[in-house]
Amino acid sequence: MGTYSIVKDEVQLRRFIDWLPDLTENEKFYCSLFARKKYCPELIKSNDKTQLKRFVSDKERLIQKLYVLEVKEGGYFLKGRQQVPQEALVTYINPNPRNMRTATFDSISKLAHMLKTNNRGFNPHAEVLSCIQRAKSRTVYVDFDFDFKDDKIISQCVDIVGKDALTVIETRGGYHIMVEPKLALNTKNWYKSIMRLDCDQAGDQMTPIVGCIQGGFVPRFIDL
Repeated sequence: MGTYSIVKDEVQLRRFIDWLPDLTENEKFYCSLFARKKYCPELIKSNDKTQLKRFVSDKERLIQKLYVLEVKEGGYFLKGRQQVPQEALVTYINPNPRNMRTATFDSISKLAHMLKTNNRGFNPHAEVLSCIQRAKSRTVYVDFDFDFKDDKIISQCVDIVGKDALTVIETRGGYHIMVEPKLALNTKNWYKSIMRLDCDQAGDQMTPIVGCIQGGFVPRFIDL
């Protein structure tokens, strides 16, 4: 029996890490590993996403932490002890940094409230990670998720914000088009203009990690 394969293209992964914003004091990146029924319909779970692991990292340690996820096949389970197959796996990251100072304050408040109310589902590790996920430090990128592939969409986004503000990541089913607001040419209306192109933008959302597994596909950069 082999191991799960998470990192598929280390060259692309290193390029992705270089692209991520440099962290300041008290900042980290929030990452997660999911099993998705969307990629593997035979999964018993009724909901699409099941979180298997989550962690925080800086840029220097991210590759190492992703390789740590490559445990022996069959080591990831769903409810009912169903083993997670390789083709169901996908890794995600919040490309906007998390503020660890804010997350620490929120974690203290949350855990104190759980103690006060005698909460029986007490999992401080999970609560702290959830507080980290919610504690966005700053908006470096706005992520627009397109669930189809059409080169015209990329050209339209370039026309709206300009090449310098745009990063395009090809994913299994479409694109994650990342806009750096401070570089956008159309400073007032770019967000509404891109939203008219039939995409999903759920605020501070996560994106598949370039160079890593996504349901049998390996996300990559598209050079403009």
